[in-house]
Amino acid sequence: MSKIIELKDVVKSFGGTRAVDGLSLSLEEGGVLGFLGTNGAGKTTTIKMILGLLSPDEGTVSVLGGNPADPSVRAGLGYLPEAAYYYPLLDAPEVLAFYGRMSGMDESTIAERTEDLLEDVGLAHDAWNRPLKTYSKGMLQRVGIAQALVHNPKLLVLDEPFTGLDPLARRRFRQLIMRYRDAGGSVIFSSHDLSEAELICDSVAILRRGRIVFSGARNDLAGDASVNLERLFLSKLAESGDEEAKEALK
Repeated sequence: MSKIIELKDVVKSFGGTRAVDGLSLSLEEGGVLGFLGTNGAGKTTTIKMILGLLSPDEGTVSVLGGNPADPSVRAGLGYLPEAAYYYPLLDAPEVLAFYGRMSGMDESTIAERTEDLLEDVGLAHDAWNRPLKTYSKGMLQRVGIAQALVHNPKLLVLDEPFTGLDPLARRRFRQLIMRYRDAGGSVIFSSHDLSEAELICDSVAILRRGRIVFSGARNDLAGDASVNLERLFLSKLAESGDEEAKEALK
C-alpha cells in the first residue's frame, strides 16, 4: 500500500514556541487514523500543514505523493474544519454546488451527489431549501460533512468532526466514514472524543506538546483489540511527563 500522508521530522514554531516538534507520522492508503491529543498539543497546526495551509519550518510533508500546497494535490482532499463557516444566505444544496464547482465537477454529478449526501448525513428534507442562517450547530456540521465529501476526495481530513452532533447523527457519520473507507478512501481525524475514535480508527497517534508519544495500529494496542483507548491515552501522556494524566490514572 502507498502512503497517503507522510511527515518526517516536522517542526513548526510560532514566535519562540514550538507547536510541532520533530513530528513524524504516516497514513497508509485506505486507513483511518485517529489523531489524538489535549488542547494545544499541536493537532490543528499539523492538520494545516497536511492541507498545505502552513509550511513546516523544518522537515518534509508529503500528501497523496506530493506537496500539499500544489493545487493538483489539494484537489484530492476533503476538509471539515473544527469551526466551519458558510455563506449564511445559501441553502444546503447551494453550498454543495459551490464547493462542487470549485472542485471542477459538472452540474449533473453535483446534483446527484448533493441528494445522496444530504440523505446520508441525515439533514431533513424540509431544511434543504432554508438558508443556513436558520440552521442549528448540528445541522451546519452535517452540511460541513457533506461538502467535505461532495467531490469524492482521496483523503478526508476532519478536525473535531463530532462537535455538535447528537448520538444519532454521530452514528450516521460513523457509518458514512466506514463506507467511504471501504470504497478506498483514507481518513485522518483529530478528536477529543476517545469513544468515537475507538469505534472507527484503524490506527492512532497521540500527540503531546508537538511530539508523538504513541503511534500504532488500533488492533495491536497491547495485543488486544478491546483495549480501552482512554486508558492508553492517559498512560502515554503520563509516561511523557503529564502530571494531570498521572493523577487521573490513580
